[in-house]
Amino acid sequence: MAETPTTQIELGFNAPDFSLPDTVSGQTLSFDQVKGEMGTLVMFICNHCPFVVHVIDQLALMATDYASKGIRLVAISSNDVINYPQDGPDLMKEFAKKSGFTFPYLYDESQEVAKEYDAACTPDFSVFNAKGECVYRGQMDDSRPGNGKAVDGHSIRTVFDQLSSGMIVPIENQRPSIGCNIKWK
Repeated sequence: MAETPTTQIELGFNAPDFSLPDTVSGQTLSFDQVKGEMGTLVMFICNHCPFVVHVIDQLALMATDYASKGIRLVAISSNDVINYPQDGPDLMKEFAKKSGFTFPYLYDESQEVAKEYDAACTPDFSVFNAKGECVYRGQMDDSRPGNGKAVDGHSIRTVFDQLSSGMIVPIENQRPSIGCNIKWK
């Protein structure tokens, strides 16, 4: 498995809008429809990546823990399903249900949304404030498959806590996420 980091870009950019099908509900959703009152985590994931599988339970837990605080999550898969059929929409739906997602799992068939977000890996995390401005782009926590560190979501949980209490999220100490590269067509 090739380790690919999140592309580090200047924070403050506005969340690119999208219109993508949710593999669970069948609805087509936009950023405005999925965003949280206090903040939104947009993450690029897939079904088969060992880095995603390693953190998926914590992601499902974070969605539940922060829903009442105005923080919402949305997952997007942009992988090429011709060469990686295990990431296709039907299996995405199964993966979301098995993993206990309470958030949408959207399919980006054209890969245009991943390009607009400058996503590079799975998982790739960007957190947006209530105005839709990116305030965090980095890791969920220090855990990686096989490194023995707890999957606790502390990096993103700290950002969620800051957003939900009206604090400014500092731009220092944002470490990139590491994962498998997005499988481009």
